[in-house]
Amino acid sequence: MDKDLGNTSTGMKANLAALLCYIPFIALIAAIVFLIIEKENKFVRFHALQSIFLSAVLFILSIIPFVNLLMVVILPLSLILYIILMIKSYQGEKMKLPGVGDLAEKHA
Repeated sequence: MDKDLGNTSTGMKANLAALLCYIPFIALIAAIVFLIIEKENKFVRFHALQSIFLSAVLFILSIIPFVNLLMVVILPLSLILYIILMIKSYQGEKMKLPGVGDLAEKHA
């Protein structure tokens, strides 16, 4: 975990800022805040964007009628995914999810 992830404009360690982007129930708000205030650190911007895109995918899945029935399974799995992403980002790793990770990397 001693990776040098660079400085952030918030004065916070980059791995902690990235972790905050994935905290369940506040992930979307935290990710948007970090995306707005963090202009330099690509590690934090990547995790903020990936969190925003993941939240958007989960929202879209929740409003599709047939998939909505599967939310009983999707929600616990997404919580596990968010926890894994929190751990990986705190360890300084860039765990790229299929689809949304590529999009986040492109725009970070």
